[in-house]
Amino acid sequence: MDDVTAGQAEAARKVPTHEVTYGRLRDMVLFGALAPGQAVTIQGLIRDLDAGMTPVREAIRRLTAEGALVLQGNRRVSVPKMTLALLDQLGYARLAIEPKLAELACARLTPERIARLVAIDALIEPAIHAGDVQAYLAQNHAFHFTLYEAAEAAALEDIARSLWLRFGPSLRVVCGRYISSGLPDRHAEALAAMQAGDAAALVRAMQEDIAQGLEQVRAALAAGEF
Repeated sequence: MDDVTAGQAEAARKVPTHEVTYGRLRDMVLFGALAPGQAVTIQGLIRDLDAGMTPVREAIRRLTAEGALVLQGNRRVSVPKMTLALLDQLGYARLAIEPKLAELACARLTPERIARLVAIDALIEPAIHAGDVQAYLAQNHAFHFTLYEAAEAAALEDIARSLWLRFGPSLRVVCGRYISSGLPDRHAEALAAMQAGDAAALVRAMQEDIAQGLEQVRAALAAGEF
């Protein structure tokens, strides 16, 4: 490969700055760096993301369009607070979309992907014991979407990712409520179903896992914690 071709290949591998900035801000929303209702300045985001005004504004525009951020006055943005009506809608959609992704994924799971899921799940318990909310949220998200990616159903996966952008920040509140006493999930049952190739059992485990998270958020709402 000559120098010109090598340079072109290297350029093609580089992720555009605006995509990097969007990904970082999206992860701040998903993994609890921004609390629901917490207003932050655009200038503060520029500093935290180590990015310029233009890519930060573009990331905010995209996440606002996706319902993950709302614009406030005085050049501020915030993560929307959860409401019972929104929770009901997100719950309905998640319970329709994500178990279907799990069902489609089951037949396509390789031993390597299952091993990756086992490794991801092994990182969740230490994060809980350490009280590391962001690590817990990141590994929980990775578990779900490493599974869902195996479904090879891009349209459904895109919907699921959008739903998590709107639901995920609420888990930050739930973690504050439950992390000292443990955050139960159905990952062990899901992994056992994957290893057995049992799609029906995998669907049940994911339905129960999602429903459990929804009920935890509902309890936090009832307690006025949002």
